[in-house]
Amino acid sequence: MASLNCSSPPEKAATNAGVAGIGVILGFIVPATLSIVLAFSLIIQESFMHSKRPALGLIRRKLLFALSDQQIIYGIGIQAVGLAQITSLVPYHFFIIWMVSLLSTAVHNSTLLVLLCDFHSDRVLRWLRQVLMLVNLVLGCVFGICMLQVVQKGMTTSTNPTACAFVNGAPGDVQTESSRTLSFIGTIVVIGANFLVFIAATWFLQSRRQVAFKWIQLAGILLMAAIAVAATVRVLMSSQAFGYPSTPLADNAERAWSFSTSVTLLMLALPLMTVLEIWRGEVRVQREFEKVEG
Repeated sequence: MASLNCSSPPEKAATNAGVAGIGVILGFIVPATLSIVLAFSLIIQESFMHSKRPALGLIRRKLLFALSDQQIIYGIGIQAVGLAQITSLVPYHFFIIWMVSLLSTAVHNSTLLVLLCDFHSDRVLRWLRQVLMLVNLVLGCVFGICMLQVVQKGMTTSTNPTACAFVNGAPGDVQTESSRTLSFIGTIVVIGANFLVFIAATWFLQSRRQVAFKWIQLAGILLMAAIAVAATVRVLMSSQAFGYPSTPLADNAERAWSFSTSVTLLMLALPLMTVLEIWRGEVRVQREFEKVEG
């Protein structure tokens, strides 16, 4: 950080479609929406309606497994990239990364509520998921600390790199005291909520004794969906790809489509292809069973 030039910020910040491009953002939002819809439908079907169509539930459960894995890996990956580029990414990009990681965490926790029985029956999967959740929590807390420092230094719309928030003498934005206090409190609340959600998710993942579980499932899904919607709205409003960023940017590259920005969205095809293969296999087995019975 000693080599950073924080005393004279550029007039406009460079864009970064790799972390805030339209394809990257949609690559988080689209599977997140699918995951929450699938999780909600499975809870309603299995816990409240007691459906007699297990094959349909199995297909959706397999898809939800794939999307759940995708969400937590995406969240960890983009946070790791953001921290690795802390000396070049401006606070605007850091905020976008933080919001999409909160989105992926909320969606992963909602899928966890549905897939608990599968994790309880497999110790390896259960502890692997626990480790991933811990890594995600640590990265999220580091991001939260960085954003706290950004808010404290008044650099939320700065064109300086985020690392300048830890350098003495870096110029900040002109903000009212009430606005800065509100942002500071909001950031602390998000960090604290991350800890509470992690503790609750760990208890659900490791404990086999849950009382009134179907109602806890439903309430948890609704809470995580609300967090996911709030994070999505913030991303859509703050990003150049869909909204109007408060930080001046050099060009409109984050609104442009390219292969590199579309990879996260294209990866959605993998779980969908897996589900198609499972569904075709179920149909074939059903037909063969009907032939034998006939």
